[in-house]
Amino acid sequence: MKQRVPCEFFLIRYVPDVVKGEFTNIGVLLREAAKAESAVVRFTRDWSRVRCMDADADLGLLEALEGEIAERLRMSATDPKPVLALLEDTLSNSVQISEARASLAESIPAEMEQLMRMYVEPLKVKLSRQRTGRAAIAGAMRSEFERAGVWGLMRKRIAASLYTRPGDPMKIDCGYRPNGIIRMFQAVSLEGDVEAAKGLAYSAPQMREGVERVESAKLELTAVVEPLRTVSEIEDEAMERYRFGVEAMERQEIRVVTLSDLARVAEAARVELRV
Repeated sequence: MKQRVPCEFFLIRYVPDVVKGEFTNIGVLLREAAKAESAVVRFTRDWSRVRCMDADADLGLLEALEGEIAERLRMSATDPKPVLALLEDTLSNSVQISEARASLAESIPAEMEQLMRMYVEPLKVKLSRQRTGRAAIAGAMRSEFERAGVWGLMRKRIAASLYTRPGDPMKIDCGYRPNGIIRMFQAVSLEGDVEAAKGLAYSAPQMREGVERVESAKLELTAVVEPLRTVSEIEDEAMERYRFGVEAMERQEIRVVTLSDLARVAEAARVELRV
């Protein structure tokens, strides 16, 4: 029988009103017992509980917080401050962390999945609406990168304005820098229309130039799209629209991959990031 790993975990909670003390769990921090350098963090993808408690909650900020905490945890191996002190510096009053709880894990990834199901993710109802379009692609992309163990090492919601000009509203879903090249990935749905594809194609040359200027690196931009066979209207017009979107991006040197390619893309990231 495989020996289990002694671990401890902390629940990360959203507390919209500190006076009332009501909260909902939004994430888990897990590490091998007394090994700060092994710590990993994951937040929920379903913010329905948070919305129910606080309709004005800044979900974008909460999503970005996951990446910030992961970055601070990566620095903790060389930082004399303990993990909890690092988190206290990061978290606001509305986001709090619980006391440590013990667990025995078969593996860190498996234990994280179980803890998320037990403490964080809402129960799935049988008739829950399936995500479609860009949301479905972005969710699949995140799942594959998480499965490869690289999601926590990637930048998220990268502001295009860092490389183009102030006021540019575009956010790139995620990316990483393995060496002298920066790889960025954007979920683009061609199911409804091709405006997102046109927008990404329009921004690509400025992004590429800006990355070289700001980061002294080359940019490889990848668009993740649905396979043609999943487009709802398999008609001539739908096929032409799909091909137009793909060609518009490829003309601007954007690599286009489909959902079926994600496992290969994530594995390549795992190798490059040496996970």
